[in-house]
Amino acid sequence: MTWATSLVVVVFAAVYVGMALGRWPGLKVDRTGIAILGAIVLYASGVVGAHETLDAIDFPTLIILFGLMVLSAQFAACGFYDWCSARIAATAAPPAAILALTVAVAGALSAVLANDVVVFAMTPMLIKGLQARNLDPRPFLIALAGSANAGSAATVIGNPQNILIGQVGGLDFFAFSRVCGPPAVFALASVYAVVWLVWRRRFACRQRQPEAIARPPLDDFGTAKGIVATLALLAMFATPLPHVTGVLIIAAVLLISRRLATREILTLVDWHLLVLFGGLFVVTAALAATGLPETLLKAMAAEGFAPASLATLAPLTLAGSNTIGNVPIVVLLLAVVPDLPAASLYALALLSTLAGNLLIVGSMANIIVVERARQSGVVIGFGVHAACGVAMTLVSFAFALAWLAADPL
Repeated sequence: MTWATSLVVVVFAAVYVGMALGRWPGLKVDRTGIAILGAIVLYASGVVGAHETLDAIDFPTLIILFGLMVLSAQFAACGFYDWCSARIAATAAPPAAILALTVAVAGALSAVLANDVVVFAMTPMLIKGLQARNLDPRPFLIALAGSANAGSAATVIGNPQNILIGQVGGLDFFAFSRVCGPPAVFALASVYAVVWLVWRRRFACRQRQPEAIARPPLDDFGTAKGIVATLALLAMFATPLPHVTGVLIIAAVLLISRRLATREILTLVDWHLLVLFGGLFVVTAALAATGLPETLLKAMAAEGFAPASLATLAPLTLAGSNTIGNVPIVVLLLAVVPDLPAASLYALALLSTLAGNLLIVGSMANIIVVERARQSGVVIGFGVHAACGVAMTLVSFAFALAWLAADPL
């Protein structure tokens, strides 16, 4: 093994250990910083050159992700997510119905908008409304994160890993939804059923009247503009127009506004996630170039573990999503196995997303909800989340595997 290969292996290990831990011990360097530092070390050492670095970064994927973040930011800036959260909490329905509304709204929004932005915006107002009614926010927040993950599995633009998989495989938007949509809907039902069963006694607590909840302002024109833009984007996906071009057109139109400053929209874009993707692209491409992953895959195949099979993808995505995260595990698998067939890409997208519900660390949506809740004085412990997360994941995972094994293509 040459010094260059040894350095790549060390950097790769350091980066993905950091992805699993969330930071390097003793340092305030988060996952994004870790990915950047890994890429910098490889570039500065000469292991990867300028051309290799640029070639490693999948710019179309980053552009699509950026454009969808702009679209979601349009709704956030107009107060749409706050309005939805307040309306959910203000309904005169009983807690079980409020839970159902939370699951349905978060799941539907996450299917066409960036799920991380959806939960980021909805969490504080939902907490405020539920506390005003003397309801424990924790089951509703667990359902919010779980349904955002489950709903995002239904479309190729629902979350970052789906966007990457769709771009790499050239997957059709509507074909993707035909395969992944039914398991996503079942997963939403699983989220509701599990949370209700685990927390049903809490729902019996006496609540106050919904009139005590103040409804936030909503920019009707800006919201209507966002809805029209979303419908236009979905229509573009049905045409031969490249997805990158369609998303950029929509983003450009939304940035032209008399009410919302460009800075206001761009502030809501998750730049950290985009940079995280870039760093991981460079690190995983460098590892793939060493030939070590190919050797490992041949050894696995010789033992009967084909990387494209459900028997291999299921445990890899379940374990990977809840250690290094679903975005890093997808970036890694696509770099190591770049020629996965369409059926395996659908499975990778669906399973890596649903696996994110298992533990808090399984997805960014979970982490965002927990952190935003803590800022509002609501603590969702690891065990409290796992009491629902493990069950909802295993149930939805079992259905997804059965569905995929039945060959929905």
